[in-house]
Amino acid sequence: MSTPQADGAERPALLYVEDDPEIAEITVEVLSEVYRVDHVADGESALQRALSRRYEAMVVDRRLPGMDGIALVQAVRTAHIATPILLLTALGSVHDRVEGLDVGANDYLVKPFDYDELLARLRALRRGFRTDGVRRDVGEWQFAPAALALFSPEGRRVALTATETALLRLLAESPDHVFSRAEISDAVFASGDSESSVDTYVHYIRRKATPEIIETVRARGYRIGDPG
Repeated sequence: MSTPQADGAERPALLYVEDDPEIAEITVEVLSEVYRVDHVADGESALQRALSRRYEAMVVDRRLPGMDGIALVQAVRTAHIATPILLLTALGSVHDRVEGLDVGANDYLVKPFDYDELLARLRALRRGFRTDGVRRDVGEWQFAPAALALFSPEGRRVALTATETALLRLLAESPDHVFSRAEISDAVFASGDSESSVDTYVHYIRRKATPEIIETVRARGYRIGDPG
Protein backbone atom coordinates (compact mmCIF):
# COMPACT_ATOMS: atom_id res chain seq x y z
CA MET A 1 0.00 0.00 0.00
CA SER A 2 1.11 3.58 -0.52
CA THR A 3 0.90 6.32 2.07
CA PRO A 4 -0.40 9.48 0.36
CA GLN A 5 0.85 12.91 1.37
CA ALA A 6 -0.38 16.32 0.27
CA ASP A 7 3.18 17.29 -0.59
CA GLY A 8 4.29 13.74 -1.39
CA ALA A 9 5.61 14.69 -4.81
CA GLU A 10 8.30 16.78 -3.13
CA ARG A 11 9.41 13.98 -0.85
CA PRO A 12 11.93 11.24 -1.71
CA ALA A 13 10.35 7.86 -2.38
CA LEU A 14 11.12 5.06 0.07
CA LEU A 15 10.19 1.38 -0.07
CA TYR A 16 9.40 -0.10 3.35
CA VAL A 17 9.05 -3.88 3.72
CA GLU A 18 7.57 -5.16 6.99
CA ASP A 19 4.98 -7.88 7.64
CA ASP A 20 4.07 -6.96 11.24
CA PRO A 21 1.04 -4.64 10.88
CA GLU A 22 1.47 -2.92 14.25
CA ILE A 23 5.16 -2.14 13.71
CA ALA A 24 4.45 -1.11 10.14
CA GLU A 25 1.67 1.32 11.08
CA ILE A 26 3.88 3.25 13.51
CA THR A 27 6.96 3.15 11.28
CA VAL A 28 5.08 4.34 8.19
CA GLU A 29 3.71 7.25 10.23
CA VAL A 30 7.25 8.26 11.30
CA LEU A 31 8.83 7.76 7.87
CA SER A 32 6.04 9.69 6.18
CA GLU A 33 7.17 12.86 7.93
CA VAL A 34 10.15 12.82 5.56
CA TYR A 35 9.46 10.31 2.77
CA ARG A 36 6.79 9.25 0.33
CA VAL A 37 6.42 5.71 1.63
CA ASP A 38 5.44 2.59 -0.27
CA HIS A 39 4.78 -0.15 2.28
CA VAL A 40 4.53 -3.82 1.32
CA ALA A 41 4.38 -6.85 3.59
CA ASP A 42 6.28 -9.54 1.67
CA GLY A 43 9.52 -9.95 -0.24
CA GLU A 44 8.03 -10.91 -3.59
CA SER A 45 5.87 -7.79 -3.78
CA ALA A 46 8.80 -5.67 -2.64
CA LEU A 47 11.01 -7.05 -5.40
CA GLN A 48 8.41 -6.20 -8.04
CA ARG A 49 8.20 -2.64 -6.69
CA ALA A 50 11.99 -2.31 -6.65
CA LEU A 51 12.22 -3.55 -10.25
CA SER A 52 9.51 -1.24 -11.55
CA ARG A 53 9.95 2.00 -9.57
CA ARG A 54 12.80 4.26 -8.51
CA TYR A 55 13.39 4.71 -4.78
CA GLU A 56 15.81 6.89 -2.84
CA ALA A 57 16.13 4.23 -0.11
CA MET A 58 14.75 0.90 1.05
CA VAL A 59 14.05 -0.28 4.61
CA VAL A 60 13.73 -4.05 4.72
CA ASP A 61 12.84 -6.34 7.62
CA ARG A 62 15.03 -9.44 7.70
CA ARG A 63 12.25 -11.86 8.61
CA LEU A 64 9.54 -11.85 5.96
CA PRO A 65 7.10 -14.49 4.74
CA GLY A 66 8.17 -16.29 1.57
CA MET A 67 11.20 -14.42 0.27
CA ASP A 68 12.98 -13.18 3.40
CA GLY A 69 14.93 -9.94 3.70
CA ILE A 70 18.29 -11.51 2.89
CA ALA A 71 16.95 -13.07 -0.32
CA LEU A 72 15.23 -9.80 -1.25
CA VAL A 73 18.41 -7.75 -0.85
CA GLN A 74 20.36 -10.31 -2.85
CA ALA A 75 17.76 -10.26 -5.65
CA VAL A 76 17.78 -6.46 -5.77
CA ARG A 77 21.58 -6.37 -6.06
CA THR A 78 21.57 -9.16 -8.67
CA ALA A 79 19.31 -6.89 -10.72
CA HIS A 80 22.04 -4.19 -10.44
CA ILE A 81 19.80 -1.88 -8.42
CA ALA A 82 22.12 0.22 -6.25
CA THR A 83 19.47 1.90 -4.07
CA PRO A 84 20.72 2.21 -0.45
CA ILE A 85 19.19 -0.51 1.73
CA LEU A 86 18.80 -0.47 5.51
CA LEU A 87 18.13 -3.95 6.93
CA LEU A 88 16.05 -4.26 10.10
CA THR A 89 16.83 -7.33 12.17
CA ALA A 90 15.83 -8.81 15.50
CA LEU A 91 18.89 -11.04 15.22
CA GLY A 92 21.75 -9.32 17.00
CA SER A 93 24.61 -11.77 16.42
CA VAL A 94 27.64 -10.66 14.44
CA HIS A 95 27.08 -13.47 11.93
CA ASP A 96 23.53 -12.33 11.17
CA ARG A 97 24.57 -8.71 10.73
CA VAL A 98 27.53 -9.64 8.53
CA GLU A 99 25.31 -11.88 6.40
CA GLY A 100 23.04 -8.96 5.62
CA LEU A 101 25.91 -6.65 4.72
CA ASP A 102 27.60 -9.28 2.60
CA VAL A 103 24.58 -9.81 0.35
CA GLY A 104 24.39 -6.09 -0.36
CA ALA A 105 22.66 -4.20 2.45
CA ASN A 106 24.38 -0.89 3.19
CA ASP A 107 23.54 -0.77 6.89
CA TYR A 108 21.50 -2.56 9.55
CA LEU A 109 19.49 -1.62 12.61
CA VAL A 110 18.64 -4.06 15.41
CA LYS A 111 15.07 -4.20 16.70
CA PRO A 112 13.74 -2.63 18.82
CA PHE A 113 15.18 0.63 17.50
CA ASP A 114 14.78 4.33 18.16
CA TYR A 115 12.98 6.15 15.34
CA ASP A 116 15.35 9.11 15.51
CA GLU A 117 18.21 6.69 14.85
CA LEU A 118 16.31 5.12 11.95
CA LEU A 119 15.87 8.53 10.31
CA ALA A 120 19.51 9.45 10.99
CA ARG A 121 20.76 6.21 9.44
CA LEU A 122 18.67 6.87 6.34
CA ARG A 123 20.03 10.41 6.05
CA ALA A 124 23.58 9.06 6.26
CA LEU A 125 22.90 6.37 3.64
CA ARG A 126 21.44 8.87 1.19
CA ARG A 127 24.34 11.28 1.69
CA GLY A 128 26.82 8.50 1.01
CA PHE A 129 24.92 7.37 -2.07
CA ARG A 130 24.82 10.88 -3.56
CA THR A 131 28.53 11.40 -2.96
CA ASP A 132 30.51 8.74 -4.77
CA GLY A 133 33.76 10.11 -3.34
CA VAL A 134 37.18 9.58 -4.85
CA ARG A 135 37.25 7.13 -7.73
CA ARG A 136 40.32 5.22 -8.81
CA ASP A 137 40.92 3.45 -12.09
CA VAL A 138 41.05 -0.33 -11.95
CA GLY A 139 41.69 -1.48 -15.47
CA GLU A 140 38.88 0.01 -17.56
CA TRP A 141 36.63 0.22 -14.50
CA GLN A 142 36.39 2.90 -11.82
CA PHE A 143 36.29 1.98 -8.15
CA ALA A 144 34.50 4.25 -5.63
CA PRO A 145 35.13 2.68 -2.22
CA ALA A 146 33.20 5.34 -0.29
CA ALA A 147 30.13 4.53 -2.36
CA LEU A 148 30.62 0.74 -2.21
CA ALA A 149 30.48 0.68 -6.00
CA LEU A 150 32.25 -0.05 -9.25
CA PHE A 151 31.54 1.81 -12.48
CA SER A 152 31.85 0.02 -15.81
CA PRO A 153 33.49 1.64 -18.87
CA GLU A 154 29.93 2.46 -20.03
CA GLY A 155 29.13 4.15 -16.70
CA ARG A 156 26.97 1.36 -15.25
CA ARG A 157 27.03 1.37 -11.46
CA VAL A 158 27.63 -2.00 -9.78
CA ALA A 159 26.95 -2.24 -6.05
CA LEU A 160 29.54 -3.96 -3.86
CA THR A 161 29.13 -5.40 -0.41
CA ALA A 162 31.23 -4.08 2.45
CA THR A 163 33.48 -7.15 2.30
CA GLU A 164 33.95 -6.93 -1.47
CA THR A 165 34.81 -3.24 -1.11
CA ALA A 166 37.37 -3.92 1.63
CA LEU A 167 39.06 -6.62 -0.43
CA LEU A 168 39.21 -4.54 -3.60
CA ARG A 169 40.42 -1.48 -1.67
CA LEU A 170 43.28 -3.52 -0.14
CA LEU A 171 44.46 -4.65 -3.58
CA ALA A 172 43.95 -1.27 -5.24
CA GLU A 173 45.93 0.64 -2.62
CA SER A 174 49.06 -1.45 -3.35
CA PRO A 175 48.74 -2.27 -7.07
CA ASP A 176 52.29 -3.68 -7.40
CA HIS A 177 52.00 -6.00 -4.41
CA VAL A 178 50.91 -9.62 -4.66
CA PHE A 179 48.79 -10.41 -1.61
CA SER A 180 48.77 -13.94 -0.28
CA ARG A 181 45.48 -15.43 0.81
CA ALA A 182 46.66 -15.21 4.41
CA GLU A 183 47.38 -11.48 4.06
CA ILE A 184 43.97 -10.80 2.56
CA SER A 185 42.21 -12.95 5.13
CA ASP A 186 43.92 -11.15 8.03
CA ALA A 187 43.16 -7.70 6.62
CA VAL A 188 39.60 -8.20 5.40
CA PHE A 189 37.89 -11.09 7.16
CA ALA A 190 36.95 -11.77 10.75
CA SER A 191 39.20 -14.05 12.72
CA GLY A 192 38.14 -17.64 12.31
CA ASP A 193 37.19 -17.31 8.65
CA SER A 194 39.03 -19.75 6.42
CA GLU A 195 41.31 -18.57 3.64
CA SER A 196 38.87 -20.13 1.18
CA SER A 197 36.64 -17.08 1.87
CA VAL A 198 39.21 -15.03 -0.04
CA ASP A 199 38.71 -17.10 -3.19
CA THR A 200 34.95 -16.88 -2.79
CA TYR A 201 34.92 -13.09 -2.63
CA VAL A 202 37.41 -12.71 -5.46
CA HIS A 203 34.96 -14.78 -7.50
CA TYR A 204 32.06 -12.52 -6.45
CA ILE A 205 33.93 -9.37 -7.55
CA ARG A 206 34.98 -10.89 -10.87
CA ARG A 207 31.42 -12.05 -11.54
CA LYS A 208 30.06 -8.54 -10.94
CA ALA A 209 32.76 -6.82 -12.99
CA THR A 210 35.18 -8.73 -15.20
CA PRO A 211 37.63 -11.60 -14.51
CA GLU A 212 40.59 -9.34 -15.32
CA ILE A 213 39.82 -6.89 -12.50
CA ILE A 214 41.77 -9.13 -10.09
CA GLU A 215 44.79 -11.06 -11.32
CA THR A 216 45.73 -14.47 -9.96
CA VAL A 217 49.47 -14.87 -9.47
CA ARG A 218 50.08 -18.59 -9.46
CA ALA A 219 51.30 -20.06 -6.17
CA ARG A 220 51.44 -16.59 -4.62
CA GLY A 221 47.98 -14.99 -4.40
CA TYR A 222 46.18 -12.02 -5.91
CA ARG A 223 46.84 -8.48 -7.06
CA ILE A 224 44.78 -5.81 -8.75
CA GLY A 225 44.44 -6.20 -12.51
CA ASP A 226 46.85 -4.37 -14.81
CA PRO A 227 45.38 -0.92 -15.58
CA GLY A 228 47.00 -1.13 -19.00
